[in-house]
Amino acid sequence: MKKTKNKIKVGLYNPYLDTLGGGEKHILSILQVFAEENGEINIFWDKNLSSEIKKRFSLDYVNKINWLPSIKTLGTLKTLKMLFSFDYFFYVTDGSYFFSTAKNNFIFCMIPDKKLYNLNLINKLKLLNYKFISNSFYTTTWLKKWQINPITIPPYIEENFFNDNIEDKEKIILSVGRFFPHLHSKNQEKIIKTFQKLKKNYPLFKDYKLILAGGLKKEDENYFYYLKSLTENNQSIIFKTNISFNEICQLYKKATYFWHFTGLDVDEKKSPDKVEHFGIAPLEAMASGCLTFAHNSGGPKIIIKNQKTGLLFKNENDLIKKMIYLETNKILKEKIIKNSVKYIKENFNYQKFKEKIIKNLL
Repeated sequence: MKKTKNKIKVGLYNPYLDTLGGGEKHILSILQVFAEENGEINIFWDKNLSSEIKKRFSLDYVNKINWLPSIKTLGTLKTLKMLFSFDYFFYVTDGSYFFSTAKNNFIFCMIPDKKLYNLNLINKLKLLNYKFISNSFYTTTWLKKWQINPITIPPYIEENFFNDNIEDKEKIILSVGRFFPHLHSKNQEKIIKTFQKLKKNYPLFKDYKLILAGGLKKEDENYFYYLKSLTENNQSIIFKTNISFNEICQLYKKATYFWHFTGLDVDEKKSPDKVEHFGIAPLEAMASGCLTFAHNSGGPKIIIKNQKTGLLFKNENDLIKKMIYLETNKILKEKIIKNSVKYIKENFNYQKFKEKIIKNLL
């Protein structure tokens, strides 16, 4: 691996940064590699989010981040002047583009939404010195259809998640994802209703709890309260919001099953942005020895080997059918858990992630 000798100046502008979801963790993890390679990390945001990032993601370098004014407030001339001193600049696009005077520039693509990649003549001129990075093979497939050929760098799964001890498991079904109803919704409403049906009709699952964990922003509180109203004070349905990295690791290690409903009832060909683009939560669950169920679409469809490292389902009834089959088949359960942990360790470890970044970006 090559090492950089001199200090390098690295910048990030992500209009979605305070969401602190899987995409934010991914781009911040890329910056972590640059920090390890003698990089000075600068983030354009009007508030210092270091404590929130460290709590949510446990990224050690964040206390050394320099926080600069948001590019939205800087204006064009100040932005060009400031970026001139940067060796590397990363931008998570919201569909708008701007000139950059940094030496190396990258557009980080999290969402396969054609509206975000309007490469008209003016935008092509703005992007002459940019390269594109995709978060997944699924996103890359769509970007190529729109004449963009990105560098594909999927995220890695941290060592803290790994666990293949089935004896530690409790009767918990876990779902992790931000509480919000728009974009590629995590479909917590459908998860709650499916769990209620499972508990009511199948005694096998009478002792199970459903835990819904994820980030919650103030603007999504009405949706969250709506979800809580659906539970009708059912004590076996538990909500965990904005919890720490360590807490989420422990939940994964305790849970027997993991449900991921993003993409359910979506026409993937018409709306590729509304299915799961990569699926870091299902991979974290697989690493933690959860029997992971994901809707058969988007990123999970590419990553999960059905009935070998996890299970893909078409609809709620298909999920319930497969849940019943697995709950009564201990040998298959243990086999899938061992396969899934091994698969994530071999394919989504930090060393591979770092090597890919150094080879393609540095």
